[in-house]
Amino acid sequence: MEEKNSKAGIVGGILSLIVIALFAAVLIVPASREVFKKLSSEHPYIMGFIKFALLATIGEILALRIRSGAWRLPCYVGWRMLIWGVIGVAITFMMKTYSYGVAGLMDAKLLPGQGEGFGSRLLKAFYTAAVMNLTFGPTFMATHKCTDKYLELRHAGINKPGLKGVVNGVDWHSFVSFTLFKTIPLFWIPAHTLTFLLPAEYQVIAAAALSIALGLILSLKK
Repeated sequence: MEEKNSKAGIVGGILSLIVIALFAAVLIVPASREVFKKLSSEHPYIMGFIKFALLATIGEILALRIRSGAWRLPCYVGWRMLIWGVIGVAITFMMKTYSYGVAGLMDAKLLPGQGEGFGSRLLKAFYTAAVMNLTFGPTFMATHKCTDKYLELRHAGINKPGLKGVVNGVDWHSFVSFTLFKTIPLFWIPAHTLTFLLPAEYQVIAAAALSIALGLILSLKK
């Protein structure tokens, strides 16, 4: 069984690197980049699902590789991809919601920074990133913590963990002290500020790619 898992992990690792290379190639080649932009504009939720299902899961695989020193697949990798895909749809929706909301507040002069220059665009990107990460961010992160813990408990042999078992199994002190109080102000808000400076069709893939970066950062921390 261990040998089978190891082989599956190696295959998963190779496929992960191939997918990253393919995404990079699509964005580099002008013709495929235009197709990517068109699909992202016309089918934002489907593309959001695909981007997060692939890239965020790859982030978990790479993070596990760093932590364990060997290529392994996370438990229930198929379910993890599905969960990440659904999260991708939610994040696609929320990025648009917060972006348009902040733009409306700035147009109504309820937030400072009106204008067409880079400084105004930077402020808009910062406002959007800050508001999104200070409101939607903790909810999304807590939900993902619970889904992760549920899968871990199932993998450990607990068939019906239940809501109480899942909630009690999460390290909420670490979640609040590190994930909320450190990664949000020091990583997510600055990173998403840069993300919201990008053209709209690239913002969701940038957000998905950030999950890879954070996974690597957390692995190095551990």
